[in-house]
Amino acid sequence: MKKVLILTYYWPPSGGAGVQRWLKFTKYLKKYGWEPIIYTAENGEIPVVDLSLLKDVPEELTILKTPIWEPYQLYKRFIGRKKDDKINASFLSENKKAGLSEKISIWIRGNFFIPDARKFWIKPSINYLENYIIKNNIEYIISSGPPHSMHLIALGLKTKFTSLKWVADFRDPWTNIDFYDKLMLTKRSNNKHHSQELNVLTTADIILSIGKGMSNEFLNIYQKSGGKNINKFKVISNGFDADDIKTSDIIKDKKFSIAHIGTLVKDRNPIVLWKVLKKLTDTRDDFRSQLEIKLVGKVDIFVKEQLENYGLINFVKKIDYLPHSEVIIEQQKSKVLLLLINNTKNAKDILTGKFFEYMASGSPILAIGPIDGELADIIKQTQTGLISNFEDEITLEKNILNLFVNQSIKTNGEEVIKYSREELTKKLCKLLNELN
Repeated sequence: MKKVLILTYYWPPSGGAGVQRWLKFTKYLKKYGWEPIIYTAENGEIPVVDLSLLKDVPEELTILKTPIWEPYQLYKRFIGRKKDDKINASFLSENKKAGLSEKISIWIRGNFFIPDARKFWIKPSINYLENYIIKNNIEYIISSGPPHSMHLIALGLKTKFTSLKWVADFRDPWTNIDFYDKLMLTKRSNNKHHSQELNVLTTADIILSIGKGMSNEFLNIYQKSGGKNINKFKVISNGFDADDIKTSDIIKDKKFSIAHIGTLVKDRNPIVLWKVLKKLTDTRDDFRSQLEIKLVGKVDIFVKEQLENYGLINFVKKIDYLPHSEVIIEQQKSKVLLLLINNTKNAKDILTGKFFEYMASGSPILAIGPIDGELADIIKQTQTGLISNFEDEITLEKNILNLFVNQSIKTNGEEVIKYSREELTKKLCKLLNELN
């Protein structure tokens, strides 16, 4: 059985979206001839704790951990947060709008911590793993980012061991990520981000992305620099684990629940939806008596204000962060699952991780995003929901009323199963087997 060393910052008991991909790959890798070895931080700044994910960690899995120093305690002190407060992702502000201290800290983050706040872990990790690779005859490594410091650890190891086969896996873009412009980068810092990104794209044996659009973005950066090996750009999407889906004892919500599960940030705030729901609750007694807006996870204060402005706050059922095992149940209970795409320049290429779990839940998806993007294509292919464009109130209203009346959807099971975690792990193992 071949060994593969996987570098991932996020690992149980850490919860959140960043954990799922490599936890689930690791669960099935051994079944297809590969022994995973995990390298992760001993004391990382994790967004949430989710003990339910520990059940998916294989019993005999080798997990290597080393301590990491991150500047988050300084950051918390600077912006007036408590020591034990969790750091929100994606510029989320739950209780107050960002003040001057937070804006200054974003500038410091963007210009002094490149590529991210885990940069101080890069050199110690290279030194530690160098000895481990020699002693254990490791020939394959995979780095999972963000944080992109994981890729720089792998880059350092690849420089020392040129025979290592390296897969750089991107769950999100680097310089093309939608909040990149908010980092207030100087020209020098921007150049450094692009330089590091290009170095990874050039040096890794495989550049793996979760979607075609992201893969093409990386390919374009690589080719503009003169790169010729276009065949090393591969795609393996996120997916769902069939073992997580409950097949009995699921009682659907009594009300017409439109559920958004996950962090709801300002940039994802669906004003078009609030307008349509306001209209429907004002004009239809049956809809008003049945509607429930279920928000599971963290919600930006701006979104709460918008719900107040549109007179919808009384329809909201707010649920704080749930363990992943309970999230799956909540998805199956809900009448409709709301999927929102950030209205950004790369919107056509965005495929959120939860989309694939939504798809497997059996509950219809109500999506708002590009109708000519990757998400729309898969929704159509799997017949798992309805989608309307960002500003298209007419189609969105039709979609909502369609789901309100029918409250079910007939999915294409053969297409859905292609996105199971086990099927995706087979693709990963095929890719690894082809590395010479």
